[in-house]
Amino acid sequence: MAIAKTQRILKLFRRMGVVRPRDVEAIGIPGANLNRLYKKGVLDRPGRGLYTLADSQPSECRSIVEACKLAPKATVCLLSALRIHDLTTQSPFEVWLAIGEKDRKPRIESPPIRIVRFSGPAQAFGIETRKIEGTTVRVYSPAKTVADCFKYRNKIGLDVAIEALRDCRTQRKATADELWRAAKVCRMTNVMRPYMEAIL
Repeated sequence: MAIAKTQRILKLFRRMGVVRPRDVEAIGIPGANLNRLYKKGVLDRPGRGLYTLADSQPSECRSIVEACKLAPKATVCLLSALRIHDLTTQSPFEVWLAIGEKDRKPRIESPPIRIVRFSGPAQAFGIETRKIEGTTVRVYSPAKTVADCFKYRNKIGLDVAIEALRDCRTQRKATADELWRAAKVCRMTNVMRPYMEAIL
């Protein structure tokens, strides 16, 4: 492989962190070159169709980045969204992703993912974009994430939802109005009201 091509690929990795063959094809280089660099030990392959620099220092959110590269239309939610917003000390084993009610479930072998189906306004409300390791990630806002935690308290635990609400207010990640708006969208006003009154 020409040195110039390798340098362009490495520059892309420094910008994006996690790269798919289609990313190098977008800059006019065949995706097969990634496999050649992988065989030479320049790149690692953490999952099917994903490549990283062998000597890169991954952030705490590397598995989230990898999952979002493989499922770009999904939105990071619940425990993984709490991680991005620094609203939990837990580091979930799985990457939690939200998709639409009728969307096809992404087929991802690695990293492990947990799919939650959202519908209507609850799916579209509160989506933000963040740049993590050079990759644009869709994630629910802190207020929406807290409301989702109450909605899915049977899956993740009521204690996690209460802690998320408390941390959200302590760290000023969302106003009371933003939390209340998210509670309305998620139809969680009756559930969240007593906790909000106690904490706010």
